[in-house]
Amino acid sequence: MKDFNIIVRPQLCVGCRQCMIRCAEAHSGCLTLAEAIRETPLAKPRIFVGPGPEGKPFPNKCRQCDPAPCEQVCVPGAIRTDIYSGLKIVDYGLCIGCTMCAMTCPYHVIRFFPHWSNPEKFKTAIKCDGCYQRLERGKVPACAEACKTGAIIWDEENRFWERASAEFAGSSYQVKP
Repeated sequence: MKDFNIIVRPQLCVGCRQCMIRCAEAHSGCLTLAEAIRETPLAKPRIFVGPGPEGKPFPNKCRQCDPAPCEQVCVPGAIRTDIYSGLKIVDYGLCIGCTMCAMTCPYHVIRFFPHWSNPEKFKTAIKCDGCYQRLERGKVPACAEACKTGAIIWDEENRFWERASAEFAGSSYQVKP
């Protein structure tokens, strides 16, 4: 699964935010939407749909950089790569909420909220973890499963880019009347 990734194609996003809802549900304590909306603290999404160029919706999430600036500056070592191969995952028990990771993130996708597993703690870093717990159960990430337009997909990176390149090349050489 190391070569697989969540691929975002913002040109297909309609701004419905189903990805955000299902992401929050997948990261809730109870894992069901009906119960998740009653949890305290409320589960938060790890993907954010906001205005992009020309005001069009843009789904933004962690790009799992390598090397990851957030991981490099994390003083307590809370952003880890040893939990699931290829993913930078926040260990909520180690995070001290110092915000160093957010200051270095070039994509501005790290947020800070109380986490349901430790609600007494003021705040912890919240970022996309690739839904590694779903992957361990043979499921795809919640945002990709929820997206009906294909703006967010779970695919093998090189295979996706090969198809996209071939599609682009084919459309570039079509004769238009």
